[in-house]
Amino acid sequence: MPRRTAIGLDIGTSGVRAAELSFGSGGTTLEKFGQVAVPPGAIRDGEVVDQAVVVDALKALWKGSRFGGRRVALGVANQRVVVRQVELPWVPAAELKRSLPLQVQDYLPMPVADCVLDFHVTEEVTSGGSRVLRGLLVAAARDMVMSNVRAVQAAGLRPASVDLSSFAVLRSVGRPHSEVATEALVDVGSRVSNLVVHSGGVPQFVRVLLMGGQDVTDAIAERLGVPLDHAEALKRHRSEESSARELELIDSAVDLMLEAFVDEIRSSLDYFSASSPRHRPERIVLTGGGSLLPGIAERLEAATRVPTRTGDPLLSLHLGRTGLDEDQLSLLQPLAAVPVGLALGVAR
Repeated sequence: MPRRTAIGLDIGTSGVRAAELSFGSGGTTLEKFGQVAVPPGAIRDGEVVDQAVVVDALKALWKGSRFGGRRVALGVANQRVVVRQVELPWVPAAELKRSLPLQVQDYLPMPVADCVLDFHVTEEVTSGGSRVLRGLLVAAARDMVMSNVRAVQAAGLRPASVDLSSFAVLRSVGRPHSEVATEALVDVGSRVSNLVVHSGGVPQFVRVLLMGGQDVTDAIAERLGVPLDHAEALKRHRSEESSARELELIDSAVDLMLEAFVDEIRSSLDYFSASSPRHRPERIVLTGGGSLLPGIAERLEAATRVPTRTGDPLLSLHLGRTGLDEDQLSLLQPLAAVPVGLALGVAR
């Protein structure tokens, strides 16, 4: 019997990346992974702006990585996605999605007709003698979702599903059977970062932050008066040719971004813990390209007083014939959380 496969596609601000997984009795295998950068402005905060450029990048990604199919699970995460903790009257699971537009308008800042809706049930409770569904309401602006879907279709791909990137991060690095009851997962992207708090694999809180590693690159470019690609190289690898003043400016740019980012995470976790004291996070797990910024884990731990470590989205996967060597796999590891998690969602 042939192994089932799934491909997760992450359209990020700095590029497009995809992971192909296969599923069998022996476990889940990473078969292929690839990424292609896009120029600044083609994708703005996770939303396709220049379709032609993104289509070319997707075609190059499929040609270079040789994925085994064209059906993809697509992720979304930006400022036009709203996630709310809400309680809804109990209805059978088969009726829930159909009944959402009639129940959730009061929770949203935009008309229901302009949204793509989903509801992730976290628990069923009894309130005032009535059965209630408690969970996370997800509402994404329909025109934003369709802009990304059209770009994917124009590249000859077929979107099989659209999923919240935060849930993808949860699938790939959140461990349902963990030594801690509740943990916070932080995927630090280029412009968009995902925060999701879960207990035993059940999401309790989600926040999408419009902050990431590109903010550091921008600050370095502005302070040193250098092109963005040169600033990106300086951010990742301090140059021995840089002057003391240049190194000081680079360090101050990193410090400023980290201070703001850490403060956002801390305040978000404080808000969640105040409203859900029984689900206070006991650990923070970092993924994403921005997690490689020096000092980010130490700063988060110091600010939140919560142990912080780096997550590995490939930890539970077998490695197939990816065509990637150990160094390449090491580089992709922080970037794989969203596309791997999107592919895992197809198997559930």
